[in-house]
Amino acid sequence: MVNTCPPATLGQRFMSCKRVERFAPSPTGPLHLGHAYSALIAARTADRFLLRMEDIDTARCRPEWEAQIFDDLHWLGLHWEEPVLRQSQRLALYQDAVAQLTAAGLTYRCTCTRADIKAALSAPQEGAPMHGPDGLIYPGTCRNAGHVAQDAAIRLNMRTAIAYLGDVSGLHFTELDAGDNGEQGQQALSAEHLQNGIGDVVLARRDIGTSYHVAVVVDDAAQGITHVTRGRDLFPATPLHRLLQALLDLPTPAYRHHRLIRDEAGKRLAKRDDARAVSTLRAEGWTQGDVLRAIGL
Repeated sequence: MVNTCPPATLGQRFMSCKRVERFAPSPTGPLHLGHAYSALIAARTADRFLLRMEDIDTARCRPEWEAQIFDDLHWLGLHWEEPVLRQSQRLALYQDAVAQLTAAGLTYRCTCTRADIKAALSAPQEGAPMHGPDGLIYPGTCRNAGHVAQDAAIRLNMRTAIAYLGDVSGLHFTELDAGDNGEQGQQALSAEHLQNGIGDVVLARRDIGTSYHVAVVVDDAAQGITHVTRGRDLFPATPLHRLLQALLDLPTPAYRHHRLIRDEAGKRLAKRDDARAVSTLRAEGWTQGDVLRAIGL
């Protein structure tokens, strides 16, 4: 189902349909200019602007980075509704979602390491894609192994999930900007792409019991998000998110995958690019106007 008006969730009562956007950084490093661009264009078009801390990776997340994110966003002139949603406080909800998929027979346990997967793909089928939204596409080594170890990862059995839903070509999402190959407008899912271009992704990592993909669709639904603004590098994950929304009976927002902010060499910015961190630029004397000019707003 497509989300045209958010449900009254998390104590909110909605008097009418509004455009609800969110900015969802991970506090694992400083915000860079690409984050600023994403947050600003989301806030400028939203009737309600929410902030979410995607801090499920507790080994890498730091409170000092979260504090810096708050400070940088305020400096950029952004304001958001309280309370801020923190994924680290919602792990049980994500695990419930994974349990729902497991109860439907759509998952299996996987004991493969990254080295195992790399070795299994050392001689890939000619013409088959090697990489999907999570890196190397899993070859299905554990699909029929029947592992029961509780510390194993939990993967989606993509072939079974597609069969469970029937004709997935009837599922779609709306792209309001453009995908990484220029895709625009209504995007239908493809069983062939889901199986061969995405594969059996991890739904629950063995260390945290969930994954980005599960957490993001659960939280977008819980917060009544109607429009998701994020970088074009996340477009390849959107068919998977649409599939999970269908499997979990969650609403589907519209998506806007915006251009990526790049450095002088054309390389997209990452958190390790401290030279383009908002806090670094502020310390060098940049103004809000300097930031806006640098990102083309």
